[in-house]
Amino acid sequence: MKLLVDMNLSPRWVTVLADAGIEAAHWSTLGPNNAPDSEIMAYASANDYVVLTHDLDFSAILAATHGEKPSVVQIRADDVSPDLIGKQVMVALRQMASELEEGALLTVDPSRTRLNLLPLLRKGKE
Repeated sequence: MKLLVDMNLSPRWVTVLADAGIEAAHWSTLGPNNAPDSEIMAYASANDYVVLTHDLDFSAILAATHGEKPSVVQIRADDVSPDLIGKQVMVALRQMASELEEGALLTVDPSRTRLNLLPLLRKGKE
């Protein structure tokens, strides 16, 4: 699994993820700082990344497009420092690795972790 760390998270996440054995890149090293979320999603999908973000827009894009990839991991916390929520994120990434490889929206907040398989809004599909 490779993670693409969104601009709204510190580049320190790349080091924390690498220390945990997870390949990661911060968007600032790959594309323009003012890139729209849709561009980041397209890049992640084309290059087999899972997006790590604090931005709810990514889940809205998945819902609106019924996207199957890329997977998105949302950190929903007031303080998104890897020092505070990093361990919880790492546990969730390890526990949900196969689902993230297949396509999922994983939400991690201080009190719980939620997983939705992609595409979102599967009602009526077999």
